[in-house]
Amino acid sequence: MIRDGILNINKPAGMTSHDVVNIVRRAAGIRRVGHTGTLDPMAEGVLPVCIGSAARVSEYLDLDFKTYRCRLRFGQVTDTLDIWGKLLEERETGSLTESVIREALSSFKGLIKQVPPMYSAVKVGGRKLYEYAREGVHIQVKPREVFIRELTVEEVDLDAAEAVFSVECTKGTYIRSICGEAGELLGTGAVMSAMTRTASGAFSLAGAIELEKIREAGAEELAALMLPVDFPLTHFGKAVTDSENGRRFADGFHLPPGCCRIEREPEFAGRDFVLPLRAEYRRAYNVYMEEAGEEIFLGVAFYNDKYKKLVADKVFYKR
Repeated sequence: MIRDGILNINKPAGMTSHDVVNIVRRAAGIRRVGHTGTLDPMAEGVLPVCIGSAARVSEYLDLDFKTYRCRLRFGQVTDTLDIWGKLLEERETGSLTESVIREALSSFKGLIKQVPPMYSAVKVGGRKLYEYAREGVHIQVKPREVFIRELTVEEVDLDAAEAVFSVECTKGTYIRSICGEAGELLGTGAVMSAMTRTASGAFSLAGAIELEKIREAGAEELAALMLPVDFPLTHFGKAVTDSENGRRFADGFHLPPGCCRIEREPEFAGRDFVLPLRAEYRRAYNVYMEEAGEEIFLGVAFYNDKYKKLVADKVFYKR
């Protein structure tokens, strides 16, 4: 029997994130399957896919930093900011040096404003930007704040007019936009030519499963590959209670602090975050029940100042 859980899949280039979801649905025989963090069709790498009630953890993962390795090519401008789009312009690259390339890319570190590309799934007026773009309609889009925690230039090839960089960033960052804006800073234009997501929060490329293995797996093998629902919830604190109070919590009752043991405080308790943070996340705890020498994950609770108790936000435990 397939249980609720998460598969860390290495998405191949050339297919959409939804294509991967459909393959998992067929393999698991379950309709309720969804991914966290869309990857462009030509991008590859880490794609967490949630099965069953695990899909409900998606909103908690907005805090996760994501890491990408990108190759960009100077001298071209396209409508999609990558090599798969329509070529709009070619420019000279003879003025490029390694130092100016490194300087241009390093300017994107920190809290920056970024305009989503027209060929993206961002919605304006109830429609996705790429729908307007395909009709030849240009829409003014307001810049959004994103945070680049780290950006490292790994390779520069002046003969090929290419560079490779890795970037660690918050949700909603468009790597294609970094490439295009870097090209404009240098006057040469630039497009993304390859991209791999190497990490997404607790999920890493080293632990990702090849899609072919998912296709070939039987139900028992697939269940063994799945990670538990609480695996990615690393930002939250940890509270442990006994079986009696655990079942009461699962039934909707609040947990007074005296009924549980706090083993870890929330990561963001008492300090600021670089982007807007749900206030509840500062007092969020993963709640576990001790039973027969085992800790069973029950769900996520927020500490409520009014009631002075842990109040369930989402319960995953099934009797």
